[in-house]
Amino acid sequence: MWRALASNMLTVLVVGLFLAGGLILWGQTQYKEEGPLETAICLQVKSGSNMTNVSRELEDQGAISNATIFRMAADYTDRSQQLKAGSFLVREGASMEQIIGEITSSGASTCGSEIEYRIGVTRAQIRVRELNPATLDFEDVASFDASEEEIPAAYTEKREEADTRYRISLAEGVTSWQVVESLKAIDALTGEVSEIPAEGMLAPDSYDVTSGQDRAAVLQAMQDKQQLRINAAWESRQDGLPLESPEEMLILASIIEKETGVPEERGQVASVFVNRLNQGMKLQTDPTVIYGVTKGQGSLGRGLRRSELRRATPWNTYVIDGLPPTPIANPGQASLEAAVAPEQTNFVFFVADGTGGHAFAETLQEHNRNVAKWREIEAEQQSSGN
Repeated sequence: MWRALASNMLTVLVVGLFLAGGLILWGQTQYKEEGPLETAICLQVKSGSNMTNVSRELEDQGAISNATIFRMAADYTDRSQQLKAGSFLVREGASMEQIIGEITSSGASTCGSEIEYRIGVTRAQIRVRELNPATLDFEDVASFDASEEEIPAAYTEKREEADTRYRISLAEGVTSWQVVESLKAIDALTGEVSEIPAEGMLAPDSYDVTSGQDRAAVLQAMQDKQQLRINAAWESRQDGLPLESPEEMLILASIIEKETGVPEERGQVASVFVNRLNQGMKLQTDPTVIYGVTKGQGSLGRGLRRSELRRATPWNTYVIDGLPPTPIANPGQASLEAAVAPEQTNFVFFVADGTGGHAFAETLQEHNRNVAKWREIEAEQQSSGN
């Protein structure tokens, strides 16, 4: 009798262990395998929320198959207490393991709202954007110039949301004065700017920032990135260039940046200036004259006057020999690269061609023909009201 009872108990124990093992294996499979979500979603985790609330939300949205397994897995892996507040992108088919990793790691929102401050050559613009989880593209909610337009409600609302992300984008060719003035106007930043960074020493790029970040720290990040670019460009320079230092390279790169907005032309524009420097010719480039007038404090907003072309300033390359004493803007990566690796040409002249690009020439005679064509295009544009 006792032997039979012991045998039955052993059988029950074995079956129980088998079932428990199967349950654990099933739970592990549910945890690691592809999830049921068919379309990506943006999961919002509010401050003070817990894994129970999050698991229910995920189950309701069809992102996980079992909220209980999700909570148990988070507890078992010691991630429950690491839950972060924010907006998190849950991708199509994401596993429970991937979702837990997403909402307990850095705490940086990966979807939701973004406010982008765009600092351009002629204007500063603010864009409020929302990430569409289905397309993974940001869509504009509002776009405005705070110095000229009323601040829309969408901007104010997103500024009050804790999980809104912030980005500052610098266009190639902006001046350091323009950057500092724009940063001063950004209400998401704090702190004073004691001095304007040296011209050319801010890297045009996109920067993630946080609400309340110090303006000086943002400027330092821009300077650090530009210094790395300068160092890398100088190290990769061609032999025989008429440039004595990284500082001269930066000056030339800034002129290239202001002379053309066509990426394919930068190497040719660089070749014109390098050829002129090698031949002892004046650079004769309008952007340097403009900088002598404005000192980089905004755009000129009109054409140059003949008197300004003749006026002597440290930057007027119609008057001075060689390069001006400082950069005239903050050049981007491509212009730095063009300055140290110009195309091999015999060009020493160029003029606008009416398409947004330039016509290049090796001789003055050829250049004069190109200028005549440009004058005809200008006259046609003026007569048609363009």
